[in-house]
Amino acid sequence: MESGYVTTPFGRRPMSLGMLASQQLAETIEPGMKRSKWKLFRAICEARPALGVTDRALTVLDALLTFYPDDEISEEKGLIVFPSNVQLSLRARGMTPATLRRHLAVLVEAGLILRKDSPNGKRYARRDRAGAVGEAFGFSVAPLLARAFEIESLAAQAVADRELLRVTRERLTVCRRDISKLIAAALEEGISGDWEGISAMFRALLARIPRVATAEDLAPLLDEMGLLRAEIVNMLERRIKAKKMDANESQIEHHKQNSNPHSHNELEPSFEPKQGEKAAAANDPNAGPSDERRLKQQKPSGGMSNRAGGTADPGAGPGLKSFPLGLVLQACPSILDYGPGGSIGNWRDLMSAAVVVRSMLGVSPSAYEEACSGMGPENAATVIACILERGGHINSPGGYLRDLTRRTERGEFAIGPMLMALVRANGPAARHAS
Repeated sequence: MESGYVTTPFGRRPMSLGMLASQQLAETIEPGMKRSKWKLFRAICEARPALGVTDRALTVLDALLTFYPDDEISEEKGLIVFPSNVQLSLRARGMTPATLRRHLAVLVEAGLILRKDSPNGKRYARRDRAGAVGEAFGFSVAPLLARAFEIESLAAQAVADRELLRVTRERLTVCRRDISKLIAAALEEGISGDWEGISAMFRALLARIPRVATAEDLAPLLDEMGLLRAEIVNMLERRIKAKKMDANESQIEHHKQNSNPHSHNELEPSFEPKQGEKAAAANDPNAGPSDERRLKQQKPSGGMSNRAGGTADPGAGPGLKSFPLGLVLQACPSILDYGPGGSIGNWRDLMSAAVVVRSMLGVSPSAYEEACSGMGPENAATVIACILERGGHINSPGGYLRDLTRRTERGEFAIGPMLMALVRANGPAARHAS
């Protein structure tokens, strides 16, 4: 483009200060400057909102660049393209002439191309005898080269903003999920706290998220949700620490109980000897005092039989029917986490876990001892497992256990219906329990 040369549009199209500024900017191209036309076009697509052009206008610019003879735009190779409207329309995906003119005007207003109109408004080029283009009239792509640094900077900023928005949205999504599930877990576990107020605060934050948001819109919301999540986690961690302390205390208490070899509340199942064994031991001249003492201490423990599924001894008072350990664990799978090593393989493991759970639920040692005496240690452990499984529905586990013990003594309580209800609640697979 000739230095200092100002061209005005042909026909009725008016001249504007913006066009004059674009022409002056086009004269500031640094010597030897080059750019790949397609890389520059991709940068323009990235920076489209900042440049104020539409996607249809970019379709027209794409078509114009196809008429530029080389892949690199430079002053040495010329900056004017001069396609006819017919050819330009074909390469613009069949765009109508009126639409084509409108989007060409958008590109000119955005300062991406310049018009260099001929005296009669036609687009053409004059060539010398060697066939080289001497002077051309059409559209100049000089502003693209002159604004290359600006366009590339705008594109890089747009990419960075889009990536920041993506990362912010992802973090907000994860934070929303965390808060929702942590609140649900706290309510499910029955952990004390103002969960209604926290839920209302969470819903208020969600209502403030705009449908079309920028990273600047979401950043303060993410900060507030992060603080809310941290507070919920702190509340739950305090509860976990309290549970660990209770578990340690119960282990110490369990050790003290087992240190008394004559305690009738020991967790090992006490089985009643047969009548013949009692008589043989009484008539055995070799039986020592310890054997006599053992026989005296082997009293009925709630009428439990030594066979799973057996019935209570009629002479032992209001006994309870026992059930297979497998059925108990299917009905009450939550107790498994409290067994030795996180598993339960026999009745002793179940009763050890019941002592831990008893302390965690706030059931007093005296209430549990009464249950062991009235129901038998195996059935008392089974009832503790059932209370743990239904923890969210029982306000006072200790009072509930005492009530069941009294009902057992009056012959008004049976474990079977409680177990069957929990089996059905834990899914169809549990109904196949042996």
